[in-house]
Amino acid sequence: MDIFAKIAAGEIPSYKCAENEEFYAFLDINPLVKGHTLVIPRREVDYFFDMDDEELAHYQQFAKRVAIAIKKAFPCRKVAQVVLGLEVAHAHIHLIPMQTEGDADFRREKLKLTEAEFKEIAGKISEAFV
Repeated sequence: MDIFAKIAAGEIPSYKCAENEEFYAFLDINPLVKGHTLVIPRREVDYFFDMDDEELAHYQQFAKRVAIAIKKAFPCRKVAQVVLGLEVAHAHIHLIPMQTEGDADFRREKLKLTEAEFKEIAGKISEAFV
């Protein structure tokens, strides 16, 4: 079982923002900005495009709901969706609240947040998730 599957299964702690039977959303522990969230399928799948069309559609629909919650919790111009997938062998979407494109630049310095800040951020997104 990979690290993200263990997170979704509750074996590794995370700052949960949203979940359903198929997908799990939690805060990135090295965020670019407050509200930077990862969305993963519970099923272990390495490559985003290895999912069948129906699962991929459900994944995007779930990610859209999480992005709407992020935008409510952290007002921004847009929520970026970034799919990279080399650092962890489990498909994942980064959802990043943006005021400028620079907010989604992975080369920038990551925020250092306290546990209390992570909990507050996750709580705001979770509360806004419908």
